[in-house]
Amino acid sequence: MQPAFRAPIARAAVWMAGWLTLMVVIAVAGREAARELSVFQIMLLRSTMGVAMLWPLVHAAGGLTAVRTGRLPQHALRNVIHYAAQYGWFVALTLIPLAQVVSIEFTMPIWSAALAVLFLGERMSGLKWFAVLLGLVGVAVIVRPRAGELDAGQLIALVAALGFAISIVLVKSLTRTDASVAISFWMLIVQSAIGLVPALVTWQWPSPTAWGWVVVVAFCGTYSHYCFAQAMQHADATVVVPMDFLRVPLTALVGWLAYSERLDLYTALGVGLILAGNVLNLVRLPAAPQGPSRDPLKP
Repeated sequence: MQPAFRAPIARAAVWMAGWLTLMVVIAVAGREAARELSVFQIMLLRSTMGVAMLWPLVHAAGGLTAVRTGRLPQHALRNVIHYAAQYGWFVALTLIPLAQVVSIEFTMPIWSAALAVLFLGERMSGLKWFAVLLGLVGVAVIVRPRAGELDAGQLIALVAALGFAISIVLVKSLTRTDASVAISFWMLIVQSAIGLVPALVTWQWPSPTAWGWVVVVAFCGTYSHYCFAQAMQHADATVVVPMDFLRVPLTALVGWLAYSERLDLYTALGVGLILAGNVLNLVRLPAAPQGPSRDPLKP
């Protein structure tokens, strides 16, 4: 019974590995693209190009019939919130260091775990709360914020984290009725519609270099969310979200490789705490609940 219970967790971990890789890459690509283009333009190109990139998965799943949904209002709500949070995240990339953006984003598990318990009926054991706490302490050790110094970029990143948390809870609700490919498809369609006018107002033709970065942003943005939705289908949000803590040490590693950012003892300690939280969350999970819980967000 126990190995069978752990099998879905293992599958979720594999999908989250894809999410982590793509999200680390998109952080670098987004910063580079924003050197030349407006955030609105980057987001529009990401969504419109993403539709074409996602189409092979849509076609393999059965075409447009595979993306039919009876929960279009929930898709729209989720993507309005996600678009706003994503805009704030890209803006924060241009205002504060990359490590700060990603680390502040990891206040998100606090919000998403609480929201999942309140609105999705998920169970949060003391061990899981301790895993989240270890991860957040690890993030704080890496960032080492100074008291009383929260600038505009940090505040924007913090609000974006709250928006992402709400989006995660809505995604988990949607995975109970809709396939991952449908969730990703409607994300691209809704966000393309939202971003069309502001992108056209700020439009300038990208250089070849900017086009390259935008293509990377579009690919990572499209398939990262597909990976995340797949992970959510295999495990609760309270299991999946703490896995995302690994993005902090991975981002620190990329910063060292790409930008020669120094890795010090505090960073190593923070990484250790984050890994410890993930081990507790994944290896020593409590027994699975016996019956399916009702989804309060489902009509």
